[in-house]
Amino acid sequence: MCGVFTPVQALGHLTITYVRDLGRMGWFILYSLYMIARRPGRPRYILKQMRFIGTKSLFVIVLTAAFTGMVLGLQGYYTLAKFGSEGMLGTAVALSLIRELGPVLSALMVTGRAGSAITAEIGIMRISEQIDAMETMALDPFKYLITPKFIAAMISLPLLCALFDVVGIYGGWLVGVKLLGVNPGAYFYEMEKSVEWRDISSGIVKSFSFGVIIAWIGCYKGYFSGHGAEGVSRATTESVVLTSVIILVWDYFLTSILL
Repeated sequence: MCGVFTPVQALGHLTITYVRDLGRMGWFILYSLYMIARRPGRPRYILKQMRFIGTKSLFVIVLTAAFTGMVLGLQGYYTLAKFGSEGMLGTAVALSLIRELGPVLSALMVTGRAGSAITAEIGIMRISEQIDAMETMALDPFKYLITPKFIAAMISLPLLCALFDVVGIYGGWLVGVKLLGVNPGAYFYEMEKSVEWRDISSGIVKSFSFGVIIAWIGCYKGYFSGHGAEGVSRATTESVVLTSVIILVWDYFLTSILL
């Protein structure tokens, strides 16, 4: 009889575990946003996190943006040449980057570089009982550890996304104009005519929300990481995978709303 109910019990246990984790994640982000509004933390902590999340990500962002723009230049020229519309290459590159690829790829790059490090840092503090020590001394870990990371990510991601867009557009210009012979005036003129403020605001909204997601999942997974080095390692992997998946899913919903 017990064998009959074992799969049902396992399913029930799994469901309870997922519901509990979802509730804990919801509490974590709500309390983090509450603390940002109430006690945003000292500016030097926020600047330190902005240096870690933003400044130290510049190289990977510039490199990724340059090659993304160059690939868009090649693929866009190949497609547009079939319709005799090579002059629209600047528009195609700019809109692809500003509305979609800039926010998503910059967020994924920051997730891999900084999101995993955030989880590992907080996870090590958890297993070495540094967070417990802060709570014992009546110091709120959210004020000193969590909220500076949230604010830094929310500020850094839109700036990194803007840099990604500019570098990508010049990457497309390098391939389209310098290598393939597209008219340089048409490249920028058509871009200026086609790109509207709502395209730019769409990218800003996306990158801002992706910053929240990166800080949320990265801090949450570290804060509730398992015991020992294995627990931190598992939390770091889960953080990168879950953040990447949520960014892609959230991007779809935002795109369907902002179009």
